Amino acid sequence: MTALGWEETDTALPPVRGRARQVTWRKLTFLPAFLVALLLGTWLWFRQAGLDAVSENALSHGQVSKALWQHVELTVISTFFVLVVAIPLGIVLTRPRCRRATPIALAVANAGQATPAIGLLALLVIWLGTGMRAALIGMVAYAVLPVLANTVAGLRANDPTLLEAGRGIGMSPLGVLTRVELPLAVPLILAGVRTALVLNVGTATLAAFGGGGGLGVLITAGITNHRMPVLVLGSVLTVALALLVDWLASLAELLLRPRGLETQR
Repeated sequence: MTALGWEETDTALPPVRGRARQVTWRKLTFLPAFLVALLLGTWLWFRQAGLDAVSENALSHGQVSKALWQHVELTVISTFFVLVVAIPLGIVLTRPRCRRATPIALAVANAGQATPAIGLLALLVIWLGTGMRAALIGMVAYAVLPVLANTVAGLRANDPTLLEAGRGIGMSPLGVLTRVELPLAVPLILAGVRTALVLNVGTATLAAFGGGGGLGVLITAGITNHRMPVLVLGSVLTVALALLVDWLASLAELLLRPRGLETQR
């Protein structure tokens, strides 16, 4: 029996990030200050940077706000589907009758993340055509592994004596799951969701190659037209969005962890 409660015959999960990513209020106050400094510095640099007609055309008519909104939309929708797929599947895989399918499911999820994102998107565009749908499917396939692995690991790491205590007081299997198992697994599940969110922000930049929009449009426009201001703006907004999403997920991780329970396994 390992530290996560796996038997020796089970397939090992990817390392679950816990102690190294412990969230504290002190850490949560540093990142907003850094983001403000980053955006302010970019704005000051942008004011003195000379914009020619090509750069102004790429950034005018609400193109920046449109690309930013599309990026947020891609991230939110893809993460929603990741949660809809990964958490219920992780619960099913920890039930006694389905444990043998765990290595297969994790191998499939790992294959989705091991595949180069740009190659996966190209295949989906060939199959589904250009647009947001192909980008969303690729992002879900790429980000499902951390949530699935952490859900399985969190549920498997629960103390069997606590589960037996729940059954002993008359809880149904569903009651044990919803009132004992899932609350205990919340910290690890949230850590997986946090990782998936950051992955989706980064992967969403590739949606531009399949006609899905997002901040990748600004980045590719800056590269193809050799316009540094457009490239810098798209890159900085992507980095800032990833950091902001990670900060918000850290805040949720801190607020939603069960009170009175150990969050580090």
